[in-house]
Amino acid sequence: MIRNAFKMKLSSGDIAEYKRRHDAVWPELAEELRRAGVRDYSIYYDPETRTLFAFQKLTEGNTAGALPQNPVVRKWWDYMNDGIMEYDENQEPVSIPLDEVFHMD
Repeated sequence: MIRNAFKMKLSSGDIAEYKRRHDAVWPELAEELRRAGVRDYSIYYDPETRTLFAFQKLTEGNTAGALPQNPVVRKWWDYMNDGIMEYDENQEPVSIPLDEVFHMD
């Protein structure tokens, strides 16, 4: 498994709404993520900075890099693009990869 971490940011700081949406994540979105090789996906929130920290495990040979072109993922991103999160000019959530500097099993 490949460990993958990245951060995003809430624009509004409305973590309750963000959490509500993710508590009801669409089954078809979860299935597309699984199909792409995404496993053990968690998102944490730092209220001081409004930063979302995401961690996931990716299978060897995963196709997670193609997810931005997936229609279900695009539909989810459109749903989330109402001011709650920071988005870029491509209408994608601003996602900053993080380098792993320590790991312990």
